[in-house]
Amino acid sequence: MSTRTTGTTRRLAVAAAAALVLSLGVTACGSDGGKSSGSAASNSASSSGSSAPAAGGSVPKASGTVTVFAAASLKETFTELGKKFEAANPGSKVTFNFGGSSSLATSINSGAPADVFAAASPATMKTVTDAGGASGQPAVFVKNTLTIAVPKGNPKHVAGLKDLTASGVKVALCAKEVPCGAAAQTALKTAGVDLTPVTLEQDVKGALTKVELGEVDASLVYKTDVQADAAKIDGVDFPEADKAVNDYPIAALAKAPNKDGAAAFAAYIQSPEAKQVLTAAGFQAP
Repeated sequence: MSTRTTGTTRRLAVAAAAALVLSLGVTACGSDGGKSSGSAASNSASSSGSSAPAAGGSVPKASGTVTVFAAASLKETFTELGKKFEAANPGSKVTFNFGGSSSLATSINSGAPADVFAAASPATMKTVTDAGGASGQPAVFVKNTLTIAVPKGNPKHVAGLKDLTASGVKVALCAKEVPCGAAAQTALKTAGVDLTPVTLEQDVKGALTKVELGEVDASLVYKTDVQADAAKIDGVDFPEADKAVNDYPIAALAKAPNKDGAAAFAAYIQSPEAKQVLTAAGFQAP
């Protein structure tokens, strides 16, 4: 083989090797770029501000005081869940303000310091979101239905909504602007019942208390309230309740003094552990 041929062969080998190295380098850069892009997308998703726990993920941790404004019908379950939340978050303290959802929404829109709002209807939550008071999108975490609360033994023999109009039967309802009152009006309209209550209460616990005290013979309340007070009250189910089911939304608030605590509590209420407590109390899964 001639010297010229040998030199040419060597130059071709070197060029091929260089091309191979360049090709590997480009492939490696493309691979790294894909990883970086995926990482960025993951970081973007994880910092989206959603208060719900990621699928398969854990609920964020919190510390300090978390102030929760919640519908009166959530009193028993949220009190229990507040203690569980504190146990899972050492250094945290959950304080509650329970009441009619409409009055709570008014307080929040008027500047009352609160971290979380849990309402008994989307309509009352909407008054807060329309005012820019929610941080992120509210999430429905449970549903609730109505029943007729009567004293133990049902002395007036109430079997349905029409029996509430019988002579001598005194009835308590929630006010129309309160979620339990709005649901009651829907159920009564569905049944074609025109009812004049002897009292209108500002939250569902007020309507239930009237029955406990013997001041009325019946009231329209949530199933969960009767279940929580089963030692004193009986419940009478009626078919029209299926037309008046209330969704319960929860949201961390935009002006929350404890933003991390607000996000953590709102996420916790949507966790499997919290849902187990809520459904055991008679709430329905959304």
